[in-house]
Amino acid sequence: MSEIITAEKMVAGGDCIGSINGKKVFIPYAIPGEKLEVEITNEARDYCNSKIINVIEPSSKRTVPFCPLYTNCGGCNMQHIESSFQRELRSGILKDAFEHEGIEIPEIEVVYGQDKGYRSRFQFHNGGLMGKRSNDIIPLEMCPCATEEINHYLKEVPFEQRPEGRVHVFGTSRISNIPEGFDKIVIAENTESERQSKKFNPRQKTTPGGRKLKKQKQIKARYEGTTLNEATLCQVELCGKKLNFDIQGFFQSNLDVLEKAIPLVTGGLKGKNVLDMYSGCGTFSVFLADSFEKVTMVEHNKSALVFAEQNMAGKKHESFGLSGAVWTKYHAENVIKTGGNFDAVVIDPPRSGMEKEVCQWLQKSEIPHIRSVSCDIATHARDVKFLLRAGYRLEKLYLLDFYPQTGHIESLAILEK
Repeated sequence: MSEIITAEKMVAGGDCIGSINGKKVFIPYAIPGEKLEVEITNEARDYCNSKIINVIEPSSKRTVPFCPLYTNCGGCNMQHIESSFQRELRSGILKDAFEHEGIEIPEIEVVYGQDKGYRSRFQFHNGGLMGKRSNDIIPLEMCPCATEEINHYLKEVPFEQRPEGRVHVFGTSRISNIPEGFDKIVIAENTESERQSKKFNPRQKTTPGGRKLKKQKQIKARYEGTTLNEATLCQVELCGKKLNFDIQGFFQSNLDVLEKAIPLVTGGLKGKNVLDMYSGCGTFSVFLADSFEKVTMVEHNKSALVFAEQNMAGKKHESFGLSGAVWTKYHAENVIKTGGNFDAVVIDPPRSGMEKEVCQWLQKSEIPHIRSVSCDIATHARDVKFLLRAGYRLEKLYLLDFYPQTGHIESLAILEK
């Protein structure tokens, strides 16, 4: 049975919410203000999920999705919305997250780039992409959000001939370790041991005996890739500097927006010592080294630190292959005692946010400048709240629009004391 509902607002993740008989209803692919006919797909104690049957009164911001796989592919979920209004909606969600923590925010500034053709990093599964809320594999010959280099690969290599399993691919004209005239793409195929572990064709949904496939848990070593692998090494040029990383690790996929964000994160800072907490492969550190006598990097992923050391060669620095919690407990005091306090800190934690020990240490640190980057608005707002209680001021808040056409939001907070 269908219901009539008005979409009231968009929430984190990109769904809208409305209400039926006082109960909250989540509505994917809606736009605030629209009148909709929906069908309830499942019902919990205090909320329902739904799907749109008919858009009765569409928003003036509704547009025709440009990808034929939209709603089937597990990637985009905002293609039905005009791009500039998408950014307004994502800004509103970011604002709500900070206000939910009682934070009064300055006007949000949006850092954005192209709406399509921006994504240089993909994980393909058995040659395709994962389906929306499913383990189905979606074959594709092109992705409108992908770079030309990725789409050239998808066009030239038929679906049936692509590597099996989960395959990391990175393609962009900014790759500098591949000579001009060659395809600017790096592909990390499965290891031999992974291939040998397969007992069936992973493109099938059943085993040869007819049983349904079960998802196999992959157990990884605590630290992988601490030996350089030439086959998966990638070097890109950003803001005039060359950065090395392994495509099997993390690196931003929207390099145009990253190039715009780097000066906001690292610019206007200078002094003797700077801390790059959760430094990864040193993306920010290589720029901080231009303005500070010494850079201290803390990163628990030793794979990433292999490349951070490579990227920081010739620059005065110190690196710790430890979690932030361990570093603050056992090393921070001695680093400050021998080298002096930090003049600034750049911090870019995982989705879970700053470790409690790191946040508590920062509150007591008296470091005058904090540039806080985050890929999760809820944990970002939580962490900023604690820093504000310790006497910091939120001077600026940026929406870093790395993933247009999606509900994913990254942000930068500039804090001063």
